[in-house]
Amino acid sequence: MAWAGCAFLALFTLTGCVRDGGDGPWTEGAGNVRGDLFERASLADGSRLLVTTEGGVRIAGTDDDSVTVDEATPARWDVDAATPTLDLLCDQGDRRTRENCGGMPVVHVPAGVTLTVRARNAGIEVDGVRGPLTLTTVNGDVTVHDSGTKGARQHLVTRNGSVRADGLAARGVSAETVNGDVDLLCTTSPGTLDGVTRNGSVRVTLPADGPPYETDASTVNGRTVVDVPAPATDSADPRHRLTLRTVNGDTEVRRG
Repeated sequence: MAWAGCAFLALFTLTGCVRDGGDGPWTEGAGNVRGDLFERASLADGSRLLVTTEGGVRIAGTDDDSVTVDEATPARWDVDAATPTLDLLCDQGDRRTRENCGGMPVVHVPAGVTLTVRARNAGIEVDGVRGPLTLTTVNGDVTVHDSGTKGARQHLVTRNGSVRADGLAARGVSAETVNGDVDLLCTTSPGTLDGVTRNGSVRVTLPADGPPYETDASTVNGRTVVDVPAPATDSADPRHRLTLRTVNGDTEVRRG
């Protein structure tokens, strides 16, 4: 109730409600807080991190152990949640948080974290995060640059938007949308890769020296191109599998 009263007061005054770190949405050990602005928290490489927003977000991996946001971005840090959570605050009636609603603030995170992002009504862009990714939004694109790791599973999902990745490393990939393209450029050869849309094309590029794949690619209104070898019927090597599906668009898989 103290936090709700504080937010209500902010509608009528330009001054923020000052927390001492022991009350309200932030705890003293969670990071430095200036008024209602989260500034920094420490998170060990390999830790899990959840970022939530009613808008979009850009995530940049860094070489230190700090989670930071731009000083003008109001955010709440919850270190007591099952997964440490950074919530980019959104309240159309509060001028301090309004720009987070549908915007694309920048968050810097340790490059090796296991990252989950839940957004809405805007895109997610991730650059230079080496751990597993679970990125979901509605009404926006999911874009990944130079991210992932060879042993990780990557889940990239939107509903009205495209899923695009270049420099993606993974053991397994699941990329899904309804109205938009799925376009993936992989730097490793995932054991399984599923690319699914309904109104759009699915295009996958694999490493030039990658293994043979069992490929299941289909479309209704479009063309299918499969330019990777199939495994020999008597091969004892572990099977690699591709599933590419759309209704209105092309399905293509090639070696780069």
